Amino acid sequence: MTEKMPWITGTTKVFGVIAHPTDHVRAPMVFNRIFSERSLDNVMIPISVSPADFTEMIRALQSQSNFGGLTATIPHKMAMAALCDTLGPAARVSGAVNAVRFNPDGTIDGDNFDGEGFVTGMTSQGHEIAGKTVLLLGAGGAARAIATALCAHGVAELHILNRTHANAEALVAALEDKGGFEQARAVTSHDGSNVDVVINATSMGLHEGDDLPLPLDGVAANTVIAEIIMKPEQTVWLVEAERRGLATQYGRHMLDCQVELIGKFIGAL
Repeated sequence: MTEKMPWITGTTKVFGVIAHPTDHVRAPMVFNRIFSERSLDNVMIPISVSPADFTEMIRALQSQSNFGGLTATIPHKMAMAALCDTLGPAARVSGAVNAVRFNPDGTIDGDNFDGEGFVTGMTSQGHEIAGKTVLLLGAGGAARAIATALCAHGVAELHILNRTHANAEALVAALEDKGGFEQARAVTSHDGSNVDVVINATSMGLHEGDDLPLPLDGVAANTVIAEIIMKPEQTVWLVEAERRGLATQYGRHMLDCQVELIGKFIGAL
């Protein structure tokens, strides 16, 4: 990193990104650069903690008076929602949070900006989603937030494919019961045909040697292949999509388009 970073002092406010592992996260690079550019006495650090130790870590952070809040990512988004005292609208529907604010009275507020960040990122790259048919791979925390935003922004149909079918069905039920959305249905299989967009909201692609989230043999030439993984920036799936001449959407756009929203919510910006 070549950017000049600010000194960390006794007055520095600490923020974090919590994940397991943390080698794929981009939030510290993004936020610390902004802190430096705006002369803010803040720092964001990566916090790697296993699911088994997650609750204990959150309780410890609550007791740290100079800790302001954090962003949460794989695999902690749904577990984090369960520890929040209040949830914003997107978090209530999705059952997952990616932004957490620690209040002076000891309470925790959570919300989820993944969905809005994803949709805004798509439109910023010229990929409209209103009226489209979308195949969403995954039903975890990020997938739930993205599904909520897709429905809110008017997709015509949303097909949800997940390795554990019951989780896909639960997501469809949450969209209907908590959000009043009727576009989604869980599917047990899909080859990527007859859809406008395919979104990988799983962790497949994070690690070298991972299988492709979905083979692309059945995908039409005008289908957009969208990724939410940010590191590696170009997953093997995106490489394969581009080799086939398909339009692609990179995962970094989802974070870049929600940085200000997250920063304001957690009190960092």
